[in-house]
Amino acid sequence: MVEINRDALGRVITVINGKGGVLKTTLVANTAGLLAASGFRVLVVDLDPQGNLAEDFGYTDKPENDNGSSLAAALMFNHQPQLYHNVRPGLDVLMGGESLDSASAGLAAMQGKDPMRAKLALAQTLEPLASEYDMVLIDCPPGDEMLQTNAVAAARWALVPVKSDKASRKGLSAVAKRLDAVIDVNPDLDLLGVVLVDVGRGATRIEREARQQISDLFGGYADITLTATIRHSEATAQAARERGLLVPELDEFVQNGPKWFEIRRGQAEAATLAPRTATNVADDLQAITEEIVSRITLSENAAVSEQA
Repeated sequence: MVEINRDALGRVITVINGKGGVLKTTLVANTAGLLAASGFRVLVVDLDPQGNLAEDFGYTDKPENDNGSSLAAALMFNHQPQLYHNVRPGLDVLMGGESLDSASAGLAAMQGKDPMRAKLALAQTLEPLASEYDMVLIDCPPGDEMLQTNAVAAARWALVPVKSDKASRKGLSAVAKRLDAVIDVNPDLDLLGVVLVDVGRGATRIEREARQQISDLFGGYADITLTATIRHSEATAQAARERGLLVPELDEFVQNGPKWFEIRRGQAEAATLAPRTATNVADDLQAITEEIVSRITLSENAAVSEQA
């Protein structure tokens, strides 16, 4: 029998959607970076065999990048994982990568003999670590059922990014089923909210329809979708990853760069890969981070009031 101290995992958020391309990794990396910059101690868990968080944080080619081998060993054999400390001040990473493919296969094989252990491998890994942090964020792979199950089984909260188009919203039903599948091992799991991402200019009607349909899917709960959204900017996403910068860091680079008239006069050279839309996206991510903290704080305060 696997027993988990759920109080220790009370600040674990898994960012999940069965569909790729909905900015899960972008949301995890930048939310974590903003939390750390504001004084939180943050742990990021890269549970994706693609290991794209390495690009966002800029450690892809660094010797510290183990491509998920430590996390895979922790999941399979309950080894103590090796963290990459201070990727940003106050921010540590449990790295992902291709080694997680073998871990997923191993957990799937384990499921027949010990289904509880197979579901709770990540929860067991995080339980002794989580108390050292103010927030733990898990980046889920889009299509790996075993790893997704472990992510939601380890979390107190699920956060679901989704695009506003109809095709993307279909993935929400699959997410709801994944959450229901772990209710036996994680009864504390709750949906923190849905985040509309890649929102285009002038998409007011589309956004309004998306919010209504998401509300209907979750029983008419109007506030299930976060107020803040992430605007579309392919240029910003590309520039941030190519530089190994988070979006707020890219925005700071843009703000500190030369002015157009200085370039025109030959007084400075134009900075490459520095889209002006970085400021808009950085503002969006800041608003989402603040709303996440607010929702968790309200829930925790309400729980304390009920116990009083």
